Amino acid sequence: MFNGILIDKDDSGYHVQLTAIDEARLPEGDVTVRVAYSTLNYKDALAITGKGPIVRTFPMVPGVDLAGTVEQSSNPDFKPGDQVLLNGWGVGEGHWGGLAQMARLEGKWLVPLPVAFTAAQAMAIGTAGYTAMLAVMALEKNGVTPDKGEILVTGANGGVGSFSIAILAKLGYRVVASTGRLEESDYLKQLGAAEVIDRATLSQPGRPLARERWAGAIDSVGSHTLANICASMRYWGTVAACGLAQGMEFPASVAPFILRGVTLAGIDSVMRPRQDRIDAWARLATDLDPARLALITHEIGLGEVIETAHRLMDGQVRGRVVVNTQG
Repeated sequence: MFNGILIDKDDSGYHVQLTAIDEARLPEGDVTVRVAYSTLNYKDALAITGKGPIVRTFPMVPGVDLAGTVEQSSNPDFKPGDQVLLNGWGVGEGHWGGLAQMARLEGKWLVPLPVAFTAAQAMAIGTAGYTAMLAVMALEKNGVTPDKGEILVTGANGGVGSFSIAILAKLGYRVVASTGRLEESDYLKQLGAAEVIDRATLSQPGRPLARERWAGAIDSVGSHTLANICASMRYWGTVAACGLAQGMEFPASVAPFILRGVTLAGIDSVMRPRQDRIDAWARLATDLDPARLALITHEIGLGEVIETAHRLMDGQVRGRVVVNTQG
């Protein structure tokens, strides 16, 4: 038996509880992992609160991230005792995830835990930090270097936003953070933001083209915010889009793309090829200051997950939530 968050749905409604689970109920997979740490992401909060159609099969253990130790393996790439981590691959949606003390998974979804990080540090980074690194790499791939100009980061108080600021600042970029919580400006400047702006300046319908300002941007908001970012990009700038907190629609025109050569780079972290994951984690080991993790994260136990998920959905959680599954 092991403890985990279990979501179920029946004729009486949607149910979420922390409960003891028989190991025999674990889904199929060729690697069994004792989970040391997981995280609570926005997607996990949607699943736990039932406010988004995240869970595709029931019952489900949520949790898109996990780090731990291999207990059993029939996969030649892993043996008992190996330290591993996982981000995405539909885990916590269609396959039982990391918000439990045990997980059974496909070995092809796992990557070795980088020696630079403990399991707790890897989960402090989690999908948010890994996605931020993929976004930064997309900007670099398109030639957005620190000398090209300012980089805008939206959703700055969220996990992806916080890590994007910290990574970009360490690499020498001038970062402008957009947030709806201006009272958190000191926190954002501690992460490395040179300037903080109110998200309201970007969130309303705007013009097809606006005054050029940004050399690059990392956006986790979408909708009118993303459209306004594209409209105010400098020539040959790049926007890395990785979220839809404001909405999935994109009420924009083609003007920035055909008149200024702007690139809109979509960042998918869920189904990313394994080598891309390994490369991103290698970059995180060198381009993220570990001292920033204490600013960005706080730790909870499994017993606090459900209540914290509701707080996250109400916009009351800053940065990253690390879940100690064994604590």
